[in-house]
Amino acid sequence: MSHVVVSGANGFVGRALCRALVDAGHRVTGLVRRSGGCVDGVTEWVDASTDYSGIAHNWPAGLDADCIVHLAARVHVMHDTAADPDAAFRATNVDGTLRLAQAAHEHGVPRFVFVSSIKAVGERDNGRLLREDDPPQVEDAYGRSKRAAEDALRRLAAETGLEVVIARPPLVYGPQVRANFLRLMDAIWRGAPLPLGGAHARRSVVYVGNLADALMHCAMDPRAAGQCFHVADSTAPTVAELVRMLARHLGKPARLLPVPTAWLGLAGRLTGRSAQVERLIGSLQVDTAHIRDVLDWQPPYSTDEGLSATADWYRSIH
Repeated sequence: MSHVVVSGANGFVGRALCRALVDAGHRVTGLVRRSGGCVDGVTEWVDASTDYSGIAHNWPAGLDADCIVHLAARVHVMHDTAADPDAAFRATNVDGTLRLAQAAHEHGVPRFVFVSSIKAVGERDNGRLLREDDPPQVEDAYGRSKRAAEDALRRLAAETGLEVVIARPPLVYGPQVRANFLRLMDAIWRGAPLPLGGAHARRSVVYVGNLADALMHCAMDPRAAGQCFHVADSTAPTVAELVRMLARHLGKPARLLPVPTAWLGLAGRLTGRSAQVERLIGSLQVDTAHIRDVLDWQPPYSTDEGLSATADWYRSIH
């Protein structure tokens, strides 16, 4: 049995990971900013300091962990109101991450799993599967902060011997999902026509249960030390296919309009939403061969199973 600390333990991915760890018999401490929201079996550790500014001094006496999985982050937002988004993302996602990793090393934690994002390498595949070692083509402040955090952690690992593992998921979905995926389900549930019938580019996604399983491997497997992994479902559906599968599991019709993607791209440019439109019509397929080859990892759930579980949750709250 291992002892794993999970930052952001009361969040969407954090709850799924903690549940998987507890079910597997591990001790779990949830590092959270506010008390409440952790799954049963998790011991809470509340640290309300800004960007972990007090984490080294607030380390609980006797806390002896085998690994920290760092999920807490300033997340990507559609309409950022920060005066300097790069500085705001860097303060939390780079400086805060590095403080937590340094404190982990100082308190004898041998491994630090950093949950980054596919945005740290790019948001389109340019005709070939996106690999871990591809030159970065980062497009926004969130992606830049995740890439900078990865680089800072690699330097820390080289200086201290801390075992750093980096996981880069694409869009994560599952029960309790929020943001754009939830809005998509809302639209399908209402029967709203969606101009995505011509969106045939494929997009890698990852079911939260698959991501939680992969992160457990990253935390436990000795072979993961020093590695960076892309984590995604086995299949990459088109947006149109995703809508059809979701609609089927929701018991609703898929009202897809065959609008040419060129028209959608033009509409995005005219409305200043090119980035949002690109995420619907552009291709982003990631190569997961590395985690399969190094850790013998396979997603335990198919995309259809993940969408079914997500739809079951959605129906339960409507």
